[in-house]
Amino acid sequence: MDDKDVVTGVFEEHRDHLRAVAYRMLGSLSEADDAVQETWLRLSRTDTSDVENMGGWLTTVVGRVCLNMLRSRRTRGEEPLETRMPDPVVSTVDGVDPEHEALLSDSVGLALLVVLQTLDPAERLAFVLHDMFAVPFDEIAPIVDRTPAATRQLASRARRRVRGAAAEPDPDLSRQRKVVDAFMTAARAGDFDALVAVLDPDIVLRVDQGALPSGRWLELHGALAVAKQALMFQRMAQIAQPILVNGVPGLLNTAGGKVVSVGAFTVAGGKVVAFDILADVDRLSTLDLTAVERA
Repeated sequence: MDDKDVVTGVFEEHRDHLRAVAYRMLGSLSEADDAVQETWLRLSRTDTSDVENMGGWLTTVVGRVCLNMLRSRRTRGEEPLETRMPDPVVSTVDGVDPEHEALLSDSVGLALLVVLQTLDPAERLAFVLHDMFAVPFDEIAPIVDRTPAATRQLASRARRRVRGAAAEPDPDLSRQRKVVDAFMTAARAGDFDALVAVLDPDIVLRVDQGALPSGRWLELHGALAVAKQALMFQRMAQIAQPILVNGVPGLLNTAGGKVVSVGAFTVAGGKVVAFDILADVDRLSTLDLTAVERA
């Protein structure tokens, strides 16, 4: 093999890992693919003969690419990230598709990705690379143009915000499903009291509605406020198909052969603590639903 073949082979060994990093950084599957492609271009133009840890080098490169993309979003004046639902990864209830296992290796749910979007780009980079992928601070520091100590502070600040806003799902998927089943039973019956009973007192409901006159982003807090949406849940529950969304129980709703919403539950402590719904029909039309359609 020539040098190009060797470089290509090394890159392909790390492709899934790089895509996982980029997805956590950007919350967009298509942009994650763009970031991975840009990383490949940079690798192909760089002499890496002195690089001892190619995996680490590629991780920092894709991190830098993603940081630049996040900052570019703000420079162009695009809509705030916190008003846009991250792209969901949809699988059948039988388990995560093998193609997506690396992408979701540390159970990165929609609720967590929503919180990550509220972080400053440099905070997000420090948190993702260090806390999720164990990259040392002295390797992250040059990317954000800070000292290792200052980079550590970025990650610490991000960590506090994430822990305060994103509950960690119950690790037992079967227990999650029991809670979601109780939610669905209450929703189908329009039973307000039963809905309140299965919802955490501080639950957050987030809905990305797309470009609607009423506004793109709906967010409600508290069990009573969320349970008052019982009629919406009742309509949804009648036609919902159970799925996994980013590895946790979710729902797929269709009408007239088209997907109208994808929702993901976050269950912790025996209660639904977050319910995130993507109802932007334009974005839903771009989702990879191959695994679900085969089921």
